[in-house]
Parts: sequence; structure tokens; C-alpha cells
Amino acid sequence: MTGSPILDALLVGLIASSSLVIGGIVGALFDPPGRLVAVALAFASGALITALSFDLIEESFQSGGVVFSGIGMLAGAGVFVITDSLLDKYIEGAAGGVSGFAILAAVTLDGVPENMALGVSLLSGTSVLTLLIAIFASNFPEALSGAVGMKEQGRTKFFVISVWTVTALILAADVVLGSAVLSRASGEALSLLLAFAGGAVLASLADTLMPDAYREGGGLVAFATVAGFFLSFMVEKI
Repeated sequence: MTGSPILDALLVGLIASSSLVIGGIVGALFDPPGRLVAVALAFASGALITALSFDLIEESFQSGGVVFSGIGMLAGAGVFVITDSLLDKYIEGAAGGVSGFAILAAVTLDGVPENMALGVSLLSGTSVLTLLIAIFASNFPEALSGAVGMKEQGRTKFFVISVWTVTALILAADVVLGSAVLSRASGEALSLLLAFAGGAVLASLADTLMPDAYREGGGLVAFATVAGFFLSFMVEKI
């Protein structure tokens, strides 16, 4: 690391969000098989399960206890479900399947608390490697599928790549925000933020990532999910 908390947070944020740019570029320039995207989504889902268990919920529980953890998780899941339902209603009947902009909104919705939690983890001095890997792994297939959806809806390649690049920069800034603004926050506030992120991530897994992965990849995604979980678990423990 650089030795500067702000620069460290910015560096970690750029690394975590860089896969959004990579996924956006690949999705804009190529037409990847749906089964490949499904496997990547499943792998990311497995990695996120480890991250939300150890780096979000466990840290939340240690900071604020069961009450704040429970409230934060319910709030995160509730916000995600409500927003996702509104998006489903908005894009209902749209041609071309799932809207690329709906995926973009979902990425931003769970990405903001995830990346702020990453900044909080840096602040607290705990290991961020598992959460960093999980965020990086989940960003790529989401950006990939979102970019493909935007392209199918008639957006130019330049537009698609630009949108995902701007999104990556915004989410990278959230890591700095989580590290700097919350530097003097109470344990209860940190607990709520971490649990909120965990609830949003868990809701997105149940509502979006895993169903989408299974729909396109079938039973193969079970093995990809296990592989993602095992890899991130080993990173956490070794």
C-alpha cells in the first residue's frame, strides 16, 4: 500500500471496480455465449457468499451486535427488493429481454454499500482481500451481461463502454467515502452500514444473480458456485 489512507482506499476502489470496465468493453465489442456469462455469475455468487458472511455480517455483528446487524440486513434487503421491483415494472414488456440499464441500476444499488464497506474494512485494519476478490469477480459478469443488453437495445459501443467506466469511477469513489467520511463513525453506525451491504448483496444473490445464472447455465452453475465459494473461503482462511 501507499501509506496514505486516502490513496490506499482509492487504489483498492479502482482495482475492485476495474472489472466493470473490462466487462463493459468485452460486452460491447463481442457476443459472449450466455452459458459462459452464467458460469461467471455463478462463480461470483459463490465468492460473494463468503464475503458477505465473513467481511460484512461477521464484522457488523462484532461492531454493533445482533440488533444493529439484523436491522441493517433487513433494510439492505428491503431497499434492494423495492428498487428491483420498480425496475421490473418499468422494463415490463420491453423488447430484447432484460434491460441493460436495469442491470446497471442493480450493480450500482448493491455496489455502493459494498464499496463503502470495503472502505470501512480498510479503515478498521481488517483484511479486505476476500471482499475485494468477491466484488471484482461479481462486477465482471454483471457488466458483461449489462453491456450486451445495452448493445442489443441499440446503444453504441462507445456509449456502453463510457457508461460502465463512469459507473466504475463512482463506485471506486465510494471506497474512499467509506474510508474517509466514516472514520469517526460509531460502532453502531458501522454495524448498520456493513449489515446493509450484506443484506443488499444477499438479496441480489437470491433475486438476480443465482436465478439468472441457472436460467442460462443449468446445473453446471452449481459447480461454478461451489468453486467461487471455495476459492474465496481459502483466501479468507490462508
